[in-house]
Amino acid sequence: MLVVQMDSTNETTAHSDAGSELEETEVKGKRKRGRPGRPPSTNKKPRKSPGEKSRIEAGIRGVGRGRANGHPQQNGEGEPVTLFEVVKLGKSAMQSVVDDWIESYKQDRDIALLDLINFFIQCSGCRGTVRIEMFRNMQNAEIIRKMTEEFDEDSGDYPLTMPGPQWKKFRSNFCEFIGVLIRQCQYSIIYDEYMMDTVISLLTGLSDSQVRAFRHTSTLAAMKLMTALVNVALNLSIHQDNTQRQYEAERNKMIGKRANERLELLLQKRKELQENQDEIENMMNSIFKGIFVHRYRDAIAEIRAICIEEIGVWMKMYSDAFLNDSYLKYVGWTLHDRQGEVRLKCLKALQSLYTNRELFPKLELFTNRFKDRIVSMTLDKEYDVAVEAIRLVTLILHGSEEALSNEDCENVYHLVYSAHRPVAVAAGEFLHKKLFSRHDPQAEEALAKRRGRNSPNGNLIRMLVLFFLESELHEHAAYLVDSLWESSQELLKDWECMTELLLEEPVQGEEAMSDRQESALIELMVCTIRQAAEAHPPVGRGTGKRVLTAKERKTQIDDRNKLTEHFIITLPMLLSKYSADAEKVANLLQIPQYFDLEIYSTGRMEKHLDALLKQIKFVVEKHVESDVLEACSKTYSILCSEEYTIQNRVDIARSQLIDEFVDRFNHSVEDLLQEGEEADDDDIYNVLSTLKRLTSFHNAHDLTKWDLFGNCYRLLKTGIEHGAMPEQIVVQALQCSHYSILWQLVKITDGSPSKYYNDYGDIIKETLSKTRQIDKIQCAKTLILSLQQLFNELVQEQGPNLDRTSAHVSGIKELARRFALTFGLDQIKTREAVATLHKDGIEFAFKYQNQKGQEYPPPNLAFLEVLSEFSSKLLRQDKKTVHSYLEKFLTEQMMERREDVWLPLISYRNSLVTGGEDDRMSVNSGSSSSKTSSVRNKKGRPPLHKKRVEDESLDNTWLNRTDTMIQTPGPLPAPQLTSTVLRENSRPMGDQIQEPESEHGSEPDFLHNPQMQISWLGQPKLEDLNRKDRTGMNYMKVRTGVRHAVRGLMEEDAEPIFEDVMMSSRSQLEDMNEEFEDTMVIDLPPSRNRRERAELRPDFFDSAAIIEDDSGFGMPMF
Repeated sequence: MLVVQMDSTNETTAHSDAGSELEETEVKGKRKRGRPGRPPSTNKKPRKSPGEKSRIEAGIRGVGRGRANGHPQQNGEGEPVTLFEVVKLGKSAMQSVVDDWIESYKQDRDIALLDLINFFIQCSGCRGTVRIEMFRNMQNAEIIRKMTEEFDEDSGDYPLTMPGPQWKKFRSNFCEFIGVLIRQCQYSIIYDEYMMDTVISLLTGLSDSQVRAFRHTSTLAAMKLMTALVNVALNLSIHQDNTQRQYEAERNKMIGKRANERLELLLQKRKELQENQDEIENMMNSIFKGIFVHRYRDAIAEIRAICIEEIGVWMKMYSDAFLNDSYLKYVGWTLHDRQGEVRLKCLKALQSLYTNRELFPKLELFTNRFKDRIVSMTLDKEYDVAVEAIRLVTLILHGSEEALSNEDCENVYHLVYSAHRPVAVAAGEFLHKKLFSRHDPQAEEALAKRRGRNSPNGNLIRMLVLFFLESELHEHAAYLVDSLWESSQELLKDWECMTELLLEEPVQGEEAMSDRQESALIELMVCTIRQAAEAHPPVGRGTGKRVLTAKERKTQIDDRNKLTEHFIITLPMLLSKYSADAEKVANLLQIPQYFDLEIYSTGRMEKHLDALLKQIKFVVEKHVESDVLEACSKTYSILCSEEYTIQNRVDIARSQLIDEFVDRFNHSVEDLLQEGEEADDDDIYNVLSTLKRLTSFHNAHDLTKWDLFGNCYRLLKTGIEHGAMPEQIVVQALQCSHYSILWQLVKITDGSPSKYYNDYGDIIKETLSKTRQIDKIQCAKTLILSLQQLFNELVQEQGPNLDRTSAHVSGIKELARRFALTFGLDQIKTREAVATLHKDGIEFAFKYQNQKGQEYPPPNLAFLEVLSEFSSKLLRQDKKTVHSYLEKFLTEQMMERREDVWLPLISYRNSLVTGGEDDRMSVNSGSSSSKTSSVRNKKGRPPLHKKRVEDESLDNTWLNRTDTMIQTPGPLPAPQLTSTVLRENSRPMGDQIQEPESEHGSEPDFLHNPQMQISWLGQPKLEDLNRKDRTGMNYMKVRTGVRHAVRGLMEEDAEPIFEDVMMSSRSQLEDMNEEFEDTMVIDLPPSRNRRERAELRPDFFDSAAIIEDDSGFGMPMF
């Protein structure tokens, strides 16, 4: 069976006539296209002698012989022997290659053209060769049909689609060769009515082929050829204009000074240039009508993208000829293409046009017609397309403010809050140009002088505040600042202007800022400070912290020094003014954490530190809101850092503050307890308010020396005994006692070198023992959950590429080993618990797919190495069942990988297929060694569907055990405040691997069906028979899928590409054609309904793909 990619219908109806016309003229005297009545060329070179010609033809017959799929065959001296090989290797300068070809063309143009024809054939991946007799006696359609039969049946690749740097370089060399060829031939050869006619005729026929490789390669060649011809036409137009000016200047001279001979020469030159211009226009018209208008809507997205990319080049390069609605409409229609890469090419082509403001008049009709579509593409599902659409809308706005309505602008505004940073940054640039780049500098400067400001940004900051409030997304101030950071840094770093707006009273006649505006400005100001100090996007934007360049690092240091020097002075004043407003104060107290605190000492600004501490103390005394108190506590904690010289000064102020509140708390507690049930609201408030303050500080500061635990205990004891203690006091007393205990534990465990297991003491061991006695399965789930939490924390700290030899990874593995020891020696009793643990571990390892593709390991794959520590606790038959469950998550590609990143999977699989005899001995004798599982069998995984018949005499013993099973209520919920909840990698739900459908014996059945809980591993033998039947059916499906897949380059169907615009109705198409001034007669072929091809793929979740096992324990475990 011939393996080639074809399209049975690829828009060939409309241009087959053009192709046949060219072929017909090719046969008749080799005159194809040209102006009517032009005589045939008479400058043919004399034929070679028979001996010399036979040598040349023998060389041509050898061209490409032995070539397979773009791999060259070289002669005995190692030199390339074909034009294709020379271009592919790229060792010679392209101009010298073209010059050599031109020399051969001058000697014998048939032989040279044959070499060029074979060049295009071989660049398509065809291993066939066009012979000289085929070239002279066969039409193009017959030659192409013959070459189709010569395609390599073993591969569907061809040079333009082959991976690797060599073939990427080939593409650029291929395009460069065509451009240089036309440039070197532009003065004579392209006008000989032979070379260009032959090439265009061949490319037109190839572009109409059903073979994708022919169509793709010839379309790229034709589009690059057209680009080169457009450049020639532009040069001719310039020469014509110059000649015309010279002629007019000479003709306007006085008769005595006029040179008639020069006039005649200029007239002759102008005539020749006009003839050449007409000839080039004929060539371009043939390429455009014969190739472009059909291939821009090809079934293959890459071919469509090539066409749109090149038409954008033509319109930009030669705008006088191509920048009109007759050509623009193709780009406009293709904006609706279903493939993102094609839409992207459309937008980039338009960007190159809208960048030149002189072209806006020519784009006016197009803008009015397709503006709505361009604006809607800012919400494109492909982020790259959305970004370029926003940039294009920004260019339209920059060129014409009236082009976009307010509704259009609002559709872009809200994208500054997008979680995808490139989209948000592009929208921020649009917002900057719309709101901030068209102010009146003179008016702002006058306002700044009148109010004593040094910055003219006052009105712009007010405008930013109003935009933020109108967007009604107040919790996303950090996102708004990050979106504007690249385009409006000068405005966002104008902290002097911001603080003056907050501190200074408005002058007469100026509107004062409202309370909401002041709160919004403070929130935005704090976000700008954070962005400048940390120099990375806020949480939720970007994949993580990147390494700053030297320039970025210097900018960060300069910004931090600038903001520190400014806010050291102004922050106490801001706190003083807004001390009564809890929201404003809580935001302002975040600023000191971004200070360079050394400036307090080096800049001799201790007095400003005293002012800040005084204001913070006043705030603590005035507020009882949790947010404010926690912000104050955090600020004291930052200022008390031991690395700074101001630590002693701040520590004294903090201790004095705590002394006052502890003394007040002790007295108020005594009063409350003495009053008992007669205590009034004032007594309760005094205790509650001081206890709230002390609890907030106890969270970040060690207050154990003040012995708050004693009075808290008295309050709780009184509440238990008498039941009259207010609930809020009980909550605060419990929390304060909790912090006291934690600080005591910190002191006890201080200096411990291990993070994971050195503090694994008797209390925890006893807790695990009791938990295991209550419910073995839930205990196992708890153990695996704790390991997953540690693993997630490690991934957050080090990234997905963990160093498997690091101390942290070894620590988690050691903890897993110790957890494994807690299961004891009796594997029968812990059988289901261990199996459940493995099940949860496998699901966690394959929970997410790698965003780079399926050929890369899942992000959590390294967890399997931790899970291997529990393999020794599995019974032999359970190992095989767990192995079968593991393979449900594996693809054939995963099973074959042997790189280092896949070692955890290899190690875990080996731990499941080895150690069978040791497990049997442990069941019989009751003794086992935890080290037996470390033996690794290097034979690898057993083949699929291979039956294993072994003695499993112990199966019935285990299967009949129904009295020891414990009914579990459901899966163990994760604690609300665990590190897994707080720090687990955030990934979209679409990236999660979908688990197999619920089947008999699956976990959902086990959790909700009491009968299944009696024996969740046991299933009837009938399942084995059903599985064998499914195996056969699955094998047939795979065989069918393979037959469909091996069609290689054959494309059976070509679907309508953008029916919503081009093919929705005939009337709509007619309306479009009427709106545009169509200067070219372009016949668009009607659409045809085509069926969609669906390739069958193996079902990796099909139970028939699991290893068959006749051992009596072959039922799926999960």
